[in-house]
Amino acid sequence: MRRVVFNQKGGVGKTSITCNLAAISARHGLRTLVLDLDVQGNTTHYLVGEIDAEAFPAEAQGVAGLFKQTVGPRKMRNNPDSFVWETPWDNLYLMPSSPVLTQMEKELESRYKIYKLRDALDKLDEEYDRIYIDTPPNFNFYSKSALIAADSVLVPFDCDSFARQSLYALMENIAELQEDHNPELEVEGIVINQFNSQARLPGELVAELEEEGYPVLDTYLNSSVKMRESHREHRPLVDLAPSHKLTQQYLALHEELESALSKAA
Repeated sequence: MRRVVFNQKGGVGKTSITCNLAAISARHGLRTLVLDLDVQGNTTHYLVGEIDAEAFPAEAQGVAGLFKQTVGPRKMRNNPDSFVWETPWDNLYLMPSSPVLTQMEKELESRYKIYKLRDALDKLDEEYDRIYIDTPPNFNFYSKSALIAADSVLVPFDCDSFARQSLYALMENIAELQEDHNPELEVEGIVINQFNSQARLPGELVAELEEEGYPVLDTYLNSSVKMRESHREHRPLVDLAPSHKLTQQYLALHEELESALSKAA
């Protein structure tokens, strides 16, 4: 099961949702891989902290290494699993980001390597039960590669009017990509994030999305300073604060997704 978390708008919680759902998946005994395709590397930093560039040369590691070898000699290519790092948590693995991704993007796009991530994940399917993919906040080569490679997409929504306008454009882009490249891709749902039940606007926006037929998931995620603490400590909520309200919401969201997956199977 390959699940990509994507929105063209920044600051909607892609990294938090990716890492915390993946951590819960691993805690449930599922061998889980996280791919960080965002050049900013927030997911990488969240799970493993600062990377020692001398010990792990950026151009040879993680997703950068995986993509780089697709433009090199075929006989020199490594198994995709060789670019995966361990994390401090059992069953949770990471293919980290790198600043080199920015420099590589133009060449990868010009040489039409858009399907190479899907090919790599085909080889990893037997190694991992769940694969989560974090994406950059724009519709570029890396996010397109992720959507082509994925089985489903989760769309974070942070309950403001700008997010709503961005959502319309996003859904159009996903529909076009489904038609042209990945007809099996499912929009698994819209994740309501940073929800404030005390304010009127968030509830109105969510109700309007539901009236328009968008697949809004039942579990909402509230805002909490605990998430910022989780980022600072490099510890997903299920490890840092298992009884916290936001952690319980993430657990409920994971259960909702897995239950829907089981019913579909």
